[in-house]
Amino acid sequence: MSTFQIEGGHQLKGEITPQGAKNEALQILCAVLLTPEKVTISNIPDIRDVNKLIEILRNLGVKIQKLGKGKYTFKSDELNLDYLESEQFKQEGSGLRGSIMIVGPLLGRFGKGYIPRPGGDKIGRRRLDTHFEGFINLGAEFRYNKEERFYGVEASEGLTGTHMLLDEASVTGTANIVMAAALAKGKTTIYNAACEPYLQQLCKMINSMGGKIEGVGSNLLSIEGVESLGGCEHRVLPDMIEIGSWIGLAAMTKSEITIKNVSWENLGIIPNTFRKLGITLERVGDDIYIPAHKDGYQIESYIDGSFMTISDAPWPGFTPDLLSIILVVATQAKGEVMVHQKMFESRLFFVDKLIDMGAKIILCDPHRATIIGHDFKSTLKATTMVSPDIRAGISLLIAALSAKGTSTIHNIEQIDRGYENIDERLRAIGAKIIRVDA
Repeated sequence: MSTFQIEGGHQLKGEITPQGAKNEALQILCAVLLTPEKVTISNIPDIRDVNKLIEILRNLGVKIQKLGKGKYTFKSDELNLDYLESEQFKQEGSGLRGSIMIVGPLLGRFGKGYIPRPGGDKIGRRRLDTHFEGFINLGAEFRYNKEERFYGVEASEGLTGTHMLLDEASVTGTANIVMAAALAKGKTTIYNAACEPYLQQLCKMINSMGGKIEGVGSNLLSIEGVESLGGCEHRVLPDMIEIGSWIGLAAMTKSEITIKNVSWENLGIIPNTFRKLGITLERVGDDIYIPAHKDGYQIESYIDGSFMTISDAPWPGFTPDLLSIILVVATQAKGEVMVHQKMFESRLFFVDKLIDMGAKIILCDPHRATIIGHDFKSTLKATTMVSPDIRAGISLLIAALSAKGTSTIHNIEQIDRGYENIDERLRAIGAKIIRVDA
């Protein structure tokens, strides 16, 4: 495993541009399987999870050409569907949770799709029921090989549109069902659909390919199936999770940072949630400017005087991927806040590393933590730690950059799964960070 060595306690300064959105890219890349025609996608982030999916597509027979940084063409006209039942695919697909989203487009276009039980972050149970119940509602037959942990859906007569009410507003589940329904016979309506900007982007892309999706941006989608879809060009949004990470980094290190080209209209309540922690951020065109917080930042309280609770919720609520950032930033705020992670029962378990660094955190249960901020009167202490998942990893990195002394973070491959060349980009604004390869 490679490591980061971080010398903390330095103020940073400068501009940083967010990468393309990881969660959108994984959906959009799977959507290239909907058509035999050429699809051009730009602003694809160069990160481990995305590169793994590109390799899976290549092994499936997709013709891929790199045109430049983050820009590729994809042509899915001669696919090798036998690869889906190969040992190679069982190994490659199981290492990436996003691989589940190849099932929907393959089912819609070819009448079958297979996937090994996908991997990803160890942050708690992540059910696949929503995906497969949606496929079954469209007329597919489901099978599961328990010994090989291998899933399959087949629809030899094709899919038929229907009305469905999802039991959870799953982003990847909604994306998978939308892609399958885009090529089904008749009309499909999906109620309690996810409506994140990433899902909106997928729907807009399918419509540009000749699809007929209405209700984009709402939780009620209407999809009129078409016989075939054509090629298109698509640009991935900037990554809102990375943008939130840089806001937290600027506050914790008392740094003056400008985040460039953030697509403000797609950030939802993210800026205001950080403002609840007392963080000042300004809109300058399509950029976010964060001044140096020399006097710290104070957490707001509710109008009745009770202390703040920040929790995740389906969009347009606050994304769960940023709660780890909120938690670490709160350790140096003035005041108290409760972080309530509703979705995953293991995502807060990294707080023991922050407690080792001197943070005042009470882990109430697997889903809730109360943070009593230091108000910078006591700095965090450098330590050695292991990154358990992508979002905890970046939170620990932010803590290390604010801490006194030199910290070591192991298993940084987890961070590389979601953040492109993060050490180089942080050094460019003054961070003292070194990558030590295994």
